Formats: sequence, structure tokens, C-alpha cells
Amino acid sequence: MSNVAYDNVTPLRPHLEVVERQVADLDDGYTRIANELLEAVMAADLTARQLKVALAVIRKTYGFGKKMDRITNTQIAQMTGIHHTHVCKAKNDMIAMHIVVSSANQIGINKVISEWDLSISRNSETLAKSANESLAKAANGHKPSQLNTKETIQKKEINTPLPPSEVSERDDKKSSRSKPTPYEAVLQCYNELAEGKLPLAESLNTKRKRDIKRLLSELKEPTVEAASLYFEAFFSTARQFYFGDNDRGWRASFDYLLRSDTLMKTREGAL
Repeated sequence: MSNVAYDNVTPLRPHLEVVERQVADLDDGYTRIANELLEAVMAADLTARQLKVALAVIRKTYGFGKKMDRITNTQIAQMTGIHHTHVCKAKNDMIAMHIVVSSANQIGINKVISEWDLSISRNSETLAKSANESLAKAANGHKPSQLNTKETIQKKEINTPLPPSEVSERDDKKSSRSKPTPYEAVLQCYNELAEGKLPLAESLNTKRKRDIKRLLSELKEPTVEAASLYFEAFFSTARQFYFGDNDRGWRASFDYLLRSDTLMKTREGAL
């Protein structure tokens, strides 16, 4: 019988990678939460991001036996996999809905479920929907006249429904004007990035509110996300001079970043 070499023979069963079995156990910790509160969170018409952020807040508060705690957007981003700018928006949306409450630098879930405003829980109406409804109302309100006199023609021209794009733009501007200015949210976004680098902003006053409102009007969009992106650009592009590396030990502050010339210099990369 001839000798057969088995060195290069491929095994019939490929090597199976061993995967560690992970089992959740109460001995490793648990989150104690009222059933009614958990059911209210489940029943709320939240977006996926809002729900993730709400669960993260629950985990970081009730999971440690606390009602409120200082929870940064970065912490929530690490827990949920959501970018911190989206975390900031989702969190502030739920603050506006009174699902999340904030006090100073701490946040938590509002246990008074009757205060929750679920009418604004989603992204509200789409512009297309609002435009269609506006056009439908205009169309239903228009009655054909029997005589096309000069007067009726002028009335028709005045009452002619706007094109969808113009209706959408008008409704969008009206909506943005009716929204309250997110003073606290802008301040929190700054503090998220400034911690350990620049002085934190502890409170709001009349001047800061005025400066925040003006800053939002100068951004591409008057939103917390746009403000957060601006702050990020400053922290990533500004020279160390602005962080205390100078003869005076001077450092930029929240008020400095609210200035129009600081925004312009950041945009132009002149810092």
C-alpha cells in the first residue's frame, strides 16, 4: 500500500469560530422604573432617535437610583450610536414636549405624564402635507362667479392659491417664527464641547438671550443643530491662543463665541 500525505487535505468541517454567549442577568444590575412611566414612553409617538435618547436618560438616571443627573450628549451618543448633534436635537425636542425635564446641567424623565405634550412628538407635518392642505382650503373656499367683470377678475387674482413651493416656504417661515428660541439648548451644546477646554456657561441673562437670538439668525438655519456645528468648527479650528496659550492666560468664552465677528472668523478660518 502506497503512503498518502494528509498535510494538505482540507478538513470536511471548517473551523467554527467560538462566540461567547452573553446572557443578561439581574445580578449585573437593573433599572427600577414605574410600569406606568415605561408604558407611557412606549405609547408616545416618538421617533427612533427620541426613543433611544429617552431610554438612555432612563438608564443613566433610574439605572443609578437617581431622578436627574448630568448626562452629556457625548455620553448618550456613545450609548445609542447616534451622532451627538442628533442627540442634542432629539433631547431638546423632548424637553419641548415636557417628556424630558432639565434643571441647570441635569436632565431626567418627567414623571408627571399628564404634562407630556404628544401633539408635537413627531417631526410635525411635512411641508408637502401642509401645502396640500392649504391649497385644498383655498380651492374649497373659491366659488366660481358667473360674470368675469373687472372686479371679479381682480378678486380672483388676489385669491389665487400660491404654488406649493411658495406655500411651503410661507408655512415654514410662519412655523419658525412661532417656535420659542432654544436659549437653554444652545447653552448646553456649548457646554458639551467646552468642558475641560473653556469656561462653562452656568446661566442665561437678558444679554445672552439677545446674543443667542442674533447668532441663530446669522446661521444658515436658526436651529440648535446649526449652532452646535458652529461651536464644533470653532473648537476644531481655533488656535491654542483661544484656549489659554497666551501671555495673559486669556480664554474664549460662551459670550465670545456668540459674537458676530467670531462666527465670521470661524467661517473664514481666520482664528
